[in-house]
Amino acid sequence: MRPFRTPRVPRRRTTERGPTRSTLPHVDLALLDRVLADAGQPAFRAAQIWRWTARGATSYAEMTDVPAELRAQLEEHVPLSTLAVVRQAEARDGTVKTLFHTADRRPIEAVLMRYRDGRRSVCVSSQSGCPLTCTFCATGAMKFGRNLTASEILDQVLHLRRIEELDHLVFMGMGEPLMNLDAVLEAIERLPDAGITHRRTGISTVGWVPGIRRFTEECDRPVRLALSLHAPEDALRSKIMPVNDKHPLAEVLAACEDHFAKTNRQIFVEYLMLGSVNDTVAQAHQLGDLLDRRIYKVNLIPYNPTDSIFEGSSRGAIDAFKAVLESYGLRTTVRLTRGRDIDAACGQLAAREPVGTI
Repeated sequence: MRPFRTPRVPRRRTTERGPTRSTLPHVDLALLDRVLADAGQPAFRAAQIWRWTARGATSYAEMTDVPAELRAQLEEHVPLSTLAVVRQAEARDGTVKTLFHTADRRPIEAVLMRYRDGRRSVCVSSQSGCPLTCTFCATGAMKFGRNLTASEILDQVLHLRRIEELDHLVFMGMGEPLMNLDAVLEAIERLPDAGITHRRTGISTVGWVPGIRRFTEECDRPVRLALSLHAPEDALRSKIMPVNDKHPLAEVLAACEDHFAKTNRQIFVEYLMLGSVNDTVAQAHQLGDLLDRRIYKVNLIPYNPTDSIFEGSSRGAIDAFKAVLESYGLRTTVRLTRGRDIDAACGQLAAREPVGTI
């Protein structure tokens, strides 16, 4: 059966929590096509099934414009799940974290973040664990498993889509997205069908230069790039982020600036505020000297507790750091922390038992 193009469909609100296993026809399109072909079905059936799923359907039974006999065949022969939902928890601020297992029992986590302005953003994983071992990150302390497939990435999105409509997505969960760029780009192509436009999609990297350069050359969608920087000079950055030994600051920033030159899209610099480590006024001046205000925006991130040796910066230190950066003309914000009480905040994903499971 010939490959199909996914149609864009209107979004539909759903309040369903979803079954214990996530549901997504994209899990094995080749198998779906074979079953449909063997059943003598027209080519549009595959697109029809995806359309239902992207709108939040949880089973074949809901696909009322698909013949009942075919639905029964698909239920029997085409499993609609790549991920098993192990646990789910909801924080006091409404953030939802879900722990999944892949078919080979690799743990991954995804987070739904709810904001007062109505935004519904999902943070997804691109790997099980992470091979880059940043010292402040709980994921970095996990044993690295493997890259996720595009289907496993999309399954995270669609599970949370069944809770409610989504409009933003960030690849800031487990793993380094640019080390799994093929699967990430494949997943990105289908996100608009679930209500998430490319302009509202972001990819965060610790500075994996080959991935930044491939992303610049190969991604023709207006997806935002974010750089996890966390230190204004090489010695400190290498101490807390070992990847800096392989790709030092000058190389990373050159790749980012080439990305800006080609796309004309500003790059978000994520800077984790670690008390008495990287949060002094002098270090703020170093960072201000380092970053071109035309190219970069800065997002200061309050540190969220993990099992690491670090502590978060005081609010006064964060405010002083922000003021210095703004004096350089850098647009600077402080990230609103979401889901800290269930270990769902930035840097806390580690596939541990969440509190308040539902």
